[in-house]
Amino acid sequence: MSGKVLVTGGCGFIGSWTVDLLIEKGYDVVVLDNLEWQVHRGRMPEWINPKACYVFGDLRDYRLLREIISDVDYVIHLAALVGIGQSMYEVERYTDVNVRGTAALLESIINSNSDVKKVVVASSMNVYGEGKYYCETCGEYKVVQSRSLEQLRKRIWNPLCPDCGQELKPVPTDENKSLNPLSIYAWTKLAQEQLSMIIGRAYGIPVVVLRYFNVYGPRQSLSNPYAGVCAIFICRLLNGKPPYIFEDGGQLRDFVYVKDVAEANILALERRACDYQVINIGTSKPISILRLAKEITAILKVDIEPHVTYKYRKGDIRHCFADISKAEKLLDWRPRTAIREGLRRLIEWALKGKWELMDRFDKVYEEMERKGILI
Repeated sequence: MSGKVLVTGGCGFIGSWTVDLLIEKGYDVVVLDNLEWQVHRGRMPEWINPKACYVFGDLRDYRLLREIISDVDYVIHLAALVGIGQSMYEVERYTDVNVRGTAALLESIINSNSDVKKVVVASSMNVYGEGKYYCETCGEYKVVQSRSLEQLRKRIWNPLCPDCGQELKPVPTDENKSLNPLSIYAWTKLAQEQLSMIIGRAYGIPVVVLRYFNVYGPRQSLSNPYAGVCAIFICRLLNGKPPYIFEDGGQLRDFVYVKDVAEANILALERRACDYQVINIGTSKPISILRLAKEITAILKVDIEPHVTYKYRKGDIRHCFADISKAEKLLDWRPRTAIREGLRRLIEWALKGKWELMDRFDKVYEEMERKGILI
């Protein structure tokens, strides 16, 4: 394939890796990015690919979008505000940027003279809410909407069977699992999915939604306290501070390396078998948050123990990891990078000392406590 690809958020973490791979494959690439202050501090990152064309502006600027989209063949839509905790008290901002921004992008596609042939949309595992569970006592899969505040105040962390009351066993979450976003961020990602699919089907523009699980790797913002947990933990440790872990640290997550995710983005662009599909992008290999912290500490060779808070952060889930059989079938995609190797690459990049390592987590933690996000 060839043609011009618009990558929204193309200066960012996943976006910049995607831009690099697109250019390697011979695509023309135009990037729209606003250099979000929380991520970039208003500066151009040094990993910018000079072979791409860059437009700096707001995704909600409809006139700008119509100018850009007029000669674009494909769109990979990555631009969004991220952060579960922050979204719970910056509701209007997250909704405006993520939902209205996506609406403006879609409207520019259908109301301009563009000939966009496909749109790939970045979504999140957070749209599921809790992952998929099985009750070994009842011998059935169970739907968990959320854990009750009464249960959480008793520090009973794992979901319980609504019928027999026993702890449920987490199993891989497939794309058919019911959706139940538990944070504003998660809801905005679901809205992005639905908006894109509605417009895609109405106008015959193939759309592919990729539900990323926990993406990590080099170029992840180390000073953004709302970034991924791997980057937050590394930044804390390099500042001589312990990683803060919510609940008891036993919650399971699925960490997928950023270059593997970028490869999935391009496969989704190129393969017709995945048109109008929703596809998980993860590893199916869960790791607990406490274990993750210990792995990072071991690679850094620092003698700092994680601080387990035994507090629940509103909007968080207990367990979720991916069933990736659909990605394997439709994209012929599998993750290539094991967690230890991916963490080593991220840490090597962080240790080069060329990026700001200011730890802002303490301030965010205080803000969440003040706003009642932690219980």
